[in-house]
Amino acid sequence: RVTLLELIMAKVSEKNPVTSEEMNVFMRHADFLAGRFQEKCEAVLKLTSAADAADEEALVTIRLLDVLCEMTSNNGQLEHLQALPGLLETAIDTLRLTHLAGKQAVNIFTATHAMTGQEEISHPAVGFKSHLIRLIGNLCYKNKENQDKV
Repeated sequence: RVTLLELIMAKVSEKNPVTSEEMNVFMRHADFLAGRFQEKCEAVLKLTSAADAADEEALVTIRLLDVLCEMTSNNGQLEHLQALPGLLETAIDTLRLTHLAGKQAVNIFTATHAMTGQEEISHPAVGFKSHLIRLIGNLCYKNKENQDKV
């Protein structure tokens, strides 16, 4: 599933113009991916315990967030994703929960807390909070209704 999401990410990230048919396919995929993210977003919180450091659901959820961030960076898909019910609320709630989880245990969600000395950051959840903030920002971009919710 992670590999499939990486392929979707590569396709979404391409700068080539897309046809209206391809855009319709992207919209259907965006609906599905946003729904999966909303269902599974709390799986990432399991990564705070060492026993679940390689939880597959959490890794898939992290990749889902990456793809959603990229999709909301594209104006063609942005308006569609901004209108999805519950996506913004889920992102905000997940941001709150990861912030609290980071305070209660070792904060694996931000790069500044994950670094000790000069070692390289290798935990998959590093940057999760910044990606949530990016998604929230993208969903609020030029959208007064979403801005008011935040």
